[in-house]
Amino acid sequence: MIQPFKRFSWPRPALTGLLVGAALSGCSLWSDKPKPAPLESLQPSASVSALWSASDARVDFPMQPGLAANRVATAASDGTVTVRALERAAPLWTAKAGARLSAGVGFDGERAAVVTADNELVVLTKGQVAWRKRLASRVSTAPLVAGERVFVLGLDRAVEAYDALDGRYLWRLQRSSDPLSVNIHGVLMPMGDTLVVGQGARLVGVDPSRGSVRWDLPMATPRGSNEVERLADLVGPALRLDDTVCARAFQLAVACMDVTRGALRWTRNAGGVHAVGGNATAIVGADGSDRMSGWRAESGELLWSHERLLNRQLGGIATWGSWVAVGDAQGQVHVLDPSSGKTLIRLSTDGGVIQAAPRVSGKVMVVVTRKGGVYAWQAP
Repeated sequence: MIQPFKRFSWPRPALTGLLVGAALSGCSLWSDKPKPAPLESLQPSASVSALWSASDARVDFPMQPGLAANRVATAASDGTVTVRALERAAPLWTAKAGARLSAGVGFDGERAAVVTADNELVVLTKGQVAWRKRLASRVSTAPLVAGERVFVLGLDRAVEAYDALDGRYLWRLQRSSDPLSVNIHGVLMPMGDTLVVGQGARLVGVDPSRGSVRWDLPMATPRGSNEVERLADLVGPALRLDDTVCARAFQLAVACMDVTRGALRWTRNAGGVHAVGGNATAIVGADGSDRMSGWRAESGELLWSHERLLNRQLGGIATWGSWVAVGDAQGQVHVLDPSSGKTLIRLSTDGGVIQAAPRVSGKVMVVVTRKGGVYAWQAP
């Protein structure tokens, strides 16, 4: 389980598109969508409880709910941020960011952080805007609120840190990189006392108090004859299993890295644009046509592969206890056994596209649809 940063001293798609500079700004990954595979007949072999559902405003960007301190934060495209207790639908508070959003929501249980389409970082708490700051780069990754700081990863792969209390600028880590990048949710997460960031195909450990690099590890080796083909940005959210981080390199590979030893545990060629999930037994991902695969977590050996969800426009995959869960473009949530790929149970929502990976806190999973539906289920 990923733990949030401690207080300093320092002793957490519409379908995702490709936006690589101005030349590809109008390009979509799903311009000609093939017909999705029909839903398989299913005898559920798992049981979950529906906790609650709610209807917020429409969400036109891949938004994962923020979960912390038994609370859940959601954000809508119109700038509305809503915070609820994890066990009930009634809002604890709502607030307006004052503009349409492009990314969010980061949440530490008290403060919610979003980024507007006008390139402003907005932090809200208790129904009010606490502060806002203009950013230098466009953002599609949800900010991270941890250790009373707010971290932002831009499309230029630069990381910035701000004081969560008053918005004071703290530091910026800008490193040389390829001229093109992918408009996806990147890797930005806490790991002990280190901020872990995806910069291109590299996983970078950053001192969150100073912005200095502690370690820098390649997760994949970009290849291709031109800059577009060599794009291999790491797709978030990454999966942490103790000292191992597993992630997808955009359209290239799935890889697991032991960050304590600085060693790549394994990598497998696997096209795809969404986050992987899994557990200590198996890592699960979908390729560009939604062919599902499971790899042995220890070695990367292929355990299974199937096409039962082919072309259903799956989102990112979340780990839910001993299961994994993934949503599709028709608002279905498929809960799978990661060791076999078997569908255990299927959960329905309002039919809206599920753009991002579900979020899980303990036994509770929360999903948001493009229509603004918010759904919470609890595992036994």
